[in-house]
Amino acid sequence: MTERSANYTTFVIERTYPAEPAKVFGAWADGNAKSVWMDDPDFKSDGSDYEYDFRVGGHERFSGVGPEGVAYRYDATIYDIVPDQRIVYCYEMYLGQDRISVSVTTIVIEPAGLSTKLTYTEQGVFLDALDKPEMRQEGTEWLLDNLGKYLASHS
Repeated sequence: MTERSANYTTFVIERTYPAEPAKVFGAWADGNAKSVWMDDPDFKSDGSDYEYDFRVGGHERFSGVGPEGVAYRYDATIYDIVPDQRIVYCYEMYLGQDRISVSVTTIVIEPAGLSTKLTYTEQGVFLDALDKPEMRQEGTEWLLDNLGKYLASHS
């Protein structure tokens, strides 16, 4: 039997991008753009469709197979959108049939001179030691670095 546990954590990641806030926000709002910069070649599609409905009450869903061959699933609901300024959503992550985490994420986008400062704050509970907060933070840092590369190549 799996030992039950709940590990609570909050992490904050800041990035500054050489693009105006509307471009940074647009890279989150456009599902086609987001699927490019969030693509991780270590994870393979399981054949299911990527779903993205960017509006308050909308959802983002995707699933696939990780490097170890285990199925994963991401299911998010968007709760707040202030164009060019803020996005708030909650998401669940699953490994196989096991829920491994539930998080609230806030993205704040603000001008920083000729650039844009993005502050990503995630407050999560990691369940039954099936995922680790430091691994999630590392993966999110990688994704936000990919966002920077995407913005640089689409300016």
